[in-house]
Amino acid sequence: MTELMTLAADPAAWLALVTLIAMEVVLGIDNLIFISILTNKLPEAQRARARRVGISLALIMRLALLGTVAVIVRLTNPLFTVFGHGFSWRDLILLAGGLFLIWKATKEIHHNTDPDSGPELFESSPVSMSFAAAIGQIIVLDIVFSIDSIITAVGMTDHIPIMVVAVIITVGIMMFAAGPLANFINNNPTIVMLALGFLLLIGTTLVADAFGVHVPKPYIYSAMAFSVLVELLNMRARRIRQRRKEAKAASERAA
Repeated sequence: MTELMTLAADPAAWLALVTLIAMEVVLGIDNLIFISILTNKLPEAQRARARRVGISLALIMRLALLGTVAVIVRLTNPLFTVFGHGFSWRDLILLAGGLFLIWKATKEIHHNTDPDSGPELFESSPVSMSFAAAIGQIIVLDIVFSIDSIITAVGMTDHIPIMVVAVIITVGIMMFAAGPLANFINNNPTIVMLALGFLLLIGTTLVADAFGVHVPKPYIYSAMAFSVLVELLNMRARRIRQRRKEAKAASERAA
């Protein structure tokens, strides 16, 4: 309690909290995009519940990992070396998560662009996404993003209470934003492809990071923000063309 009172009275602690929340929200975008795309494949009645469960699991994992910070920090210690690069447990987890994201995004892009409604890529027969399968895949990515999130938090502050508060606030923001983001993606088919492209980009950067090639996060999110801006302009242009087409058709009928 004394430590909490001391932190509450320290302006530096508040600055660290705000900075950490901002960083965690940015890192949480990746997780949120994946959850939105995945849950949109479920029946509509199950989507909101799946998003709540997935994001709640992300909170539980982050808080559980904060209880083992000493272990998490040691995950960055090299286990073995290949071609001069030391691979740690963190690198292996990022590699597995990155490959999973690339595979998943490629599969979904193939499913959305193939005019034939036959079997999905890598599947011998058509399958529908079940609630359990969706939650299982969300858990896999929650683990990857949670470990990366906690390692980032450890690098920014030494105070566990600040990390806990930042994680709770960040996950609360994710919970609030999950529904509108998922609905927006679901109602705009071109946004689905853009989001899948983001997953490919994120997966590639995770693989690169695992091999010691660090791509600065501002570069990645600046590119994503620019792509979103271009797509929003395209959506506006399509709406204008549609309104003009409808107005022309109405005037022709009146004539």
